[in-house]
Amino acid sequence: MKNYKLILPVALLALSACSQSTMKTESGDAKADSTITAEQSAEKGLFATMKIQQNIKVGDSVLLRFTVYNPGDSTQQFCKWHTPFEPLISKYLNITDEKGEEVAYKGAMAKRMMPPPASAYMSLNAKDSVGVTVDLLKGYAISKPAQYKIVYVGQNMSGLVVKDSVVFTYK
Repeated sequence: MKNYKLILPVALLALSACSQSTMKTESGDAKADSTITAEQSAEKGLFATMKIQQNIKVGDSVLLRFTVYNPGDSTQQFCKWHTPFEPLISKYLNITDEKGEEVAYKGAMAKRMMPPPASAYMSLNAKDSVGVTVDLLKGYAISKPAQYKIVYVGQNMSGLVVKDSVVFTYK
């Protein structure tokens, strides 16, 4: 009987933490970005957002802004592997065109020893953020005019959460 008294509150807490959340992508004049919600501000872990210009002329750089936020009350760390903070050494983004076809990754693929060494981690102070911009043309074969969707898939290595994707038109 004691086990049920312990298991029930834990199960309820776990189920309440698994509720679906929605986060809308806002479009500004010339930018598309994943926005920060009040729910993310209350989270203890680190999360990131992506921002990219909505319309990019063929031949111009495809610059993605990746910003990591620490809404917590203490300094936290994340692994920079599989993030733009160590750009184009691994495939950490899925980029697909409007037909759902994946853009080929042409960057380097690093082989790594596990676990990551201390030098692979970045610290982020409480209530602080850090950002970096990367040119996706240096690692992805984006060549034809189309609308593209970018999804961050490096969360298993980095520990960062990116809830939304971004979209841009290459024309």
